[in-house]
Amino acid sequence: MAFTDDTAMALESAVRLSNTELEPDTLTTLDQLLTFFREYGYTGPEPTEDDLAQVRTIRTPLRRLFTATRDQAVPLVNAILEDAGAVPQLVRHGDSDWHIHAVADDRPFTERVLVETAMGMIDVIREDEMRRFDRCAMDDCEGVVFDLSRNRSRKYCSVTCTNRAAQAAFRARQAADGE
Repeated sequence: MAFTDDTAMALESAVRLSNTELEPDTLTTLDQLLTFFREYGYTGPEPTEDDLAQVRTIRTPLRRLFTATRDQAVPLVNAILEDAGAVPQLVRHGDSDWHIHAVADDRPFTERVLVETAMGMIDVIREDEMRRFDRCAMDDCEGVVFDLSRNRSRKYCSVTCTNRAAQAAFRARQAADGE
């Protein structure tokens, strides 16, 4: 299934956000949060120092959502939407055509991230595509992978893990050739 651009972007950003808590933590400053906010094209007011503390608290629950089974994910999504009083509305802004927002731009950034993620997860759950989420294939990494590739071949959560795997494979080949 091909997800809409806004669904894919919401889920990709939330997976990336959830993975920032892995060692080393890559979301410790407001500048890092602002970079994330701008990179993923969030609308509304830019996050503040207060938002940083709040956003850091949702990373583990997001990881739980992405690693849940389909049946486990449903109550998590419903709780997010209920807690936020989400009311889906069609909106258009910037270069984006009509798409759905379920929370106002003036709501706290953490709430906007959670609701956009939950809205994206609705499509994943309805299409029975939870297998698009997996754990990183690196033995020492707990990162989440969101695989949008056609052949579902993505194995690693980040370029860092992809490069580490390539280096390990190269070293293994070198060692085998040297024997």
